[in-house]
Amino acid sequence: MKLARAVLACSLAIASGAAVEPAKAGWSVAGLDDLAAYVHSQKTTGFLIVQDRSTIYEHNWPLPPEAATFAANLTHGTDARGALQEDVASAQKSFIAVLTGVAIDKRLLDISKPVSAYIGAGWSKASPEQEHIITVRHLLEMSSGLTEALAHEASPGTTFFYNTPAYAFLKPVLEKASGQALDDLTRRWLTEPAGMTDTLWRQRPAAFADVGNPTGLYTTPGDMAKLGQLVLDKGKAANGTRVISEAQLAALFISTSTNPAYGRLWWLNGSAYTLLPARARTDTALIPAAPADLVAALGAQDRKIYIVPSRKLIVVRTGQAAPDRDFNQQIWRRLMKAAPRRG
Repeated sequence: MKLARAVLACSLAIASGAAVEPAKAGWSVAGLDDLAAYVHSQKTTGFLIVQDRSTIYEHNWPLPPEAATFAANLTHGTDARGALQEDVASAQKSFIAVLTGVAIDKRLLDISKPVSAYIGAGWSKASPEQEHIITVRHLLEMSSGLTEALAHEASPGTTFFYNTPAYAFLKPVLEKASGQALDDLTRRWLTEPAGMTDTLWRQRPAAFADVGNPTGLYTTPGDMAKLGQLVLDKGKAANGTRVISEAQLAALFISTSTNPAYGRLWWLNGSAYTLLPARARTDTALIPAAPADLVAALGAQDRKIYIVPSRKLIVVRTGQAAPDRDFNQQIWRRLMKAAPRRG
């Protein structure tokens, strides 16, 4: 779809700001057309670019008939702009990261304490002595030393292993620390103050019962962009409400000692090497074609929130898994060609 038609079809503003003519904002229309065509070819359902609070590009595509299984398992209706509300997979981790920061601000959570201090002993298959030294921070940084079966493998804090079943215990930790259900604390602490009207937790279908993370976060590109704007605004919502302190927000984006490309449940660009899920390693930054200060919430099926503070830029992608396994790099090669040139 050509950019001019897409902007006309999707001219409603998101909370981050009104739609603008890309050329007037310094963007290459031809470059954006190329980017949009590529993204559409990669089974994308939603793609949104926001810069300096203005919507540069937004389009939502319907799922094809052959995606019925995806629709049944991973979607839940649409928003007012026709965007699908999708289970954003591991991108939920970055929402949980913000919630842990809020809990610290409220003096309800101490991440240096053992996980068992909040949810009791026996949550893992490690010995009592091994389990007792696994802290909440270790879960946030993917350095628990546990296998996906929650058995002891290494001393906590010594190795990076992207472990979703271990991460999932942060949800009951937050519930115990706050005395609130996950839905309630998410609404009160994050989605309501940030103006996210299409984000909620849902029990995943039985097909996902064995992944060790039974609740999915269902949300839309517009709400994902609001999380991105919260990051750019250093913890404040669009109406000026303080959601998370600057200090706790900044702590989410400090490289961990076990993986320079990972903070607290957020991916970080610009490092000399990257440790990826499934113990893969690349001797490059997370996305070499992207600005070094990019941070990202990433989930399976190529769900993405990219945030670039130096450019006041947010890019969101939802949909099915992209056929191109170099998807991150290819998006950013095209995006940087289309973006305004910097002096």
